Amino acid sequence: MTYAIKELRMATGLSQSKFAAEYGIPVSTLRKWEQGKASPAPYVVTLLAKAIPSVNKSLRSITHTDGSRYFYDENRKMVYDKTGNGIRIREDLEGVKEQNLGLYLHDLFESFYEIQDRFNRDCMSDKEDDIIWT
Repeated sequence: MTYAIKELRMATGLSQSKFAAEYGIPVSTLRKWEQGKASPAPYVVTLLAKAIPSVNKSLRSITHTDGSRYFYDENRKMVYDKTGNGIRIREDLEGVKEQNLGLYLHDLFESFYEIQDRFNRDCMSDKEDDIIWT
């Protein structure tokens, strides 16, 4: 999830039940989010990221011209989309023009989604076909 929901919770040092109580989330919902069985609405992730002080200090929000939001964690050298997909980057983003950075991140995640879709299709196809690739 943006900063995966589990990572957000771990940053607080709270158990699932305490985190759920602190932020008004049903424990069963939190478990589903952390296990990837469901995804929180993007605004929920944004609100949680902003509400957790230890996370908020190192998390930079970057907006693409179409309104898509991305998050950069300088400490972890990770970028996240609004649903929590994270990509580790090597380049320091300090000094990159803000307008361009939104575009770069948008392109990065679009490529990620395409590759993720292809991977999922390949796995589904593999389950149906008796093919061994070499």
